[in-house]
Amino acid sequence: MDKTDALSAFAALSQETRLDVFRLLIEAGDTGLVAGEIAETLDVKQNTLSANLSVLLHAKLVKNQREGRAIRYFANTSGLQGLLGYLLEDCCGGRPDLCRPLIENLTC
Repeated sequence: MDKTDALSAFAALSQETRLDVFRLLIEAGDTGLVAGEIAETLDVKQNTLSANLSVLLHAKLVKNQREGRAIRYFANTSGLQGLLGYLLEDCCGGRPDLCRPLIENLTC
């Protein structure tokens, strides 16, 4: 991940609804949630949710899969790994290898 991608991810997560959506999808794990379930759980209007999901998709923090007429959303753990890797690449007094196992083992 480069600086531009990191800024995009931080911008996406800096809005309350998008942060709530991302945390909900992290909690949902591998099963993810369809858009209607997300909207209902967070009490967000469909059109508002759609716009926020689009921002999260663009930031590579979520991914989706069409299921007939519904779309299921998942947290993109590789996007989260990239963001954490960017933040920690120079950690530990110049020894990023100490943090690398933590980042590489991040899974849902």
